[in-house]
Amino acid sequence: MSEPFPGPAPGSPPPGRPAAGDVRTGGGVPAGNGVPARGRVPAGGVPIDGATVEVVRSHLTSAAEEMRATLVRTAFNPVIYEVRDFGISVYDADLRLVAESTGLSRFLGANDYSIRKGVEYVGRENLHPGDVVLLNYPYWNAAHAYDATLFSPVFHGGDLVGFLCVRAHWMDLGAKDPGYVLDSTDMHQEGIIFPGTKVFSRGEPNREIIELIRFNSRMPDLVIGDLNAQVAALRTGERRVGELYARYGGAVVGAVVDTVIGAAARSAAEAVARLPQGSWTAVDWLDDDGVTGDPIRMQVTVTVGDGRFVVDFAGSAGAVAGPVNLPLGATIATCRVAFKAVTTPGEQTNAGHFVPLEVRAEPGTLFHAVYPAATFTQWTGTVALELIYKALAQGMPDRLPASSGGDVPGFMMVGVHPDTGQMFAVSNNDPVGWGATPSHDGMNAANHLCQTQARTTPVEVLEARTGMFFERVEMREDSGGAGRFRGGVGLRRDIRFVTSGEFLSVIKKTRSRPWALQGGLEPEPNQVVVFPGTEREQRVSTKRTKVEIGDRITLLTAGGGGHGDPRERDPELVRRDVAEGYVSRAAAREIYGLDDLDDLPAAGDARDLPVTGDAGRVRGTGSVR
Repeated sequence: MSEPFPGPAPGSPPPGRPAAGDVRTGGGVPAGNGVPARGRVPAGGVPIDGATVEVVRSHLTSAAEEMRATLVRTAFNPVIYEVRDFGISVYDADLRLVAESTGLSRFLGANDYSIRKGVEYVGRENLHPGDVVLLNYPYWNAAHAYDATLFSPVFHGGDLVGFLCVRAHWMDLGAKDPGYVLDSTDMHQEGIIFPGTKVFSRGEPNREIIELIRFNSRMPDLVIGDLNAQVAALRTGERRVGELYARYGGAVVGAVVDTVIGAAARSAAEAVARLPQGSWTAVDWLDDDGVTGDPIRMQVTVTVGDGRFVVDFAGSAGAVAGPVNLPLGATIATCRVAFKAVTTPGEQTNAGHFVPLEVRAEPGTLFHAVYPAATFTQWTGTVALELIYKALAQGMPDRLPASSGGDVPGFMMVGVHPDTGQMFAVSNNDPVGWGATPSHDGMNAANHLCQTQARTTPVEVLEARTGMFFERVEMREDSGGAGRFRGGVGLRRDIRFVTSGEFLSVIKKTRSRPWALQGGLEPEPNQVVVFPGTEREQRVSTKRTKVEIGDRITLLTAGGGGHGDPRERDPELVRRDVAEGYVSRAAAREIYGLDDLDDLPAAGDARDLPVTGDAGRVRGTGSVR
């Protein structure tokens, strides 16, 4: 793989890239990484007690957490230090996940896929203490080209004992458009690509590679700053993991790792056995691919049985022209989020938890992108996560909520800051309403299920670092789906622009409503209204819009789906919803059948209402269990 090679023939991947039929990227992929340890003595061969297991396991988790703290404190880009758009993972020498830190949930699973591809490409024999490798080739990196994965080997006494991985979103690597790419048609429009390139070699920076990055970015200070922050996080992890091996030795640490991975595998197997057994299929649609405007079919079949949890995307669209094709690793990562949520959500994750999971997606399709398919707009994975839940809800309606907004409503402004003269590109993923469950209402205006450890960008940061001024940010009345338990409501933002630039909206589910359960009603979908109240007013989804000083845009985020017949909802809950501004008086009358509303306080002031009946139930946990 490391040998020089000529350019690719038309229509074929360059040598070193897996072909469509390569077994490494085939249709059925065990997604567990629960591979046996290479040449390691089983845990029973080394005497360890429970206390040692917990101390070593906690040390590894703490190492990941210290890496996270280092990254957050040193990053230059608010999407990292505010939003937490990153993933941090710790692996043993066999590339089995042993610990991770909180971040973007789909990134954590993606790390497992990409580090295997990166190590395979570079070669273990070519890795040395102090090396740091950069990978963003999307079909290996399980993400788009701006999600930069850096990994480093960990050595102890001259032996390779593990790996560390930090993935984070960089703001610019020279793609065809600044900020975010919405309409690319092949990978080479999406930024400079690194297949597994050393940015540090034996502890020394590779100046030529770093300068190549610098001169291919529109925002080099941010990008180089974030690269150094990721390297600092890796160095923190190297020290902490090295201390662990120095204290306990490789035999004990290896035995502990085998023990905790084995325990996780047993726990996951038991959880799968407790799930309802069967096969369920669901269908949904993406608005478009960013190029053609045609809706895109998504289909999944989830089968639980014989100790396996199989997610099969057969029936989905083939590869499309625009950048919504999903690399296989990203598809697997999405499936891992759903699988973990319904099996072992309360346990710290390691490779053993995913042994029962199998993901199927044929090469060259929407869920298994191959070179040179465009992959930049990864919103397909967000909608797919809810699609998996939609299928599962048919077989286990007591365990799953209704749809939680159906999508992530993202936006960004790109321009030149009037105070600094420097280019900016700052983004935010807005909250949505979570779906109602069989026992409680959905949470109002919360981050989507696919990124619940992430955060929104503070208004203060958005206003200080861009040309956006927020005239209004409030709960969106009537956006949650009605039901015995109501879906959470979404958000409304009214933006006025105080500088010129470009406004990017990134949403892939505006033409169809999120789904409800058990007779509940579907919520209002995400909407973006550009230039409201003018002759130019238009409703858009994913679009790059030029804006001038004084222009306005309104964002309306989706609510969660309702659960159960709305006419069975506790009347006191409806009255409280009206008073708090979540439900309009008209909806209370027409949908819930409640006429006695004259004595309610003004909307937004429900402090004097009594809490009776089901009103005392927990509201807003959004649990998928």
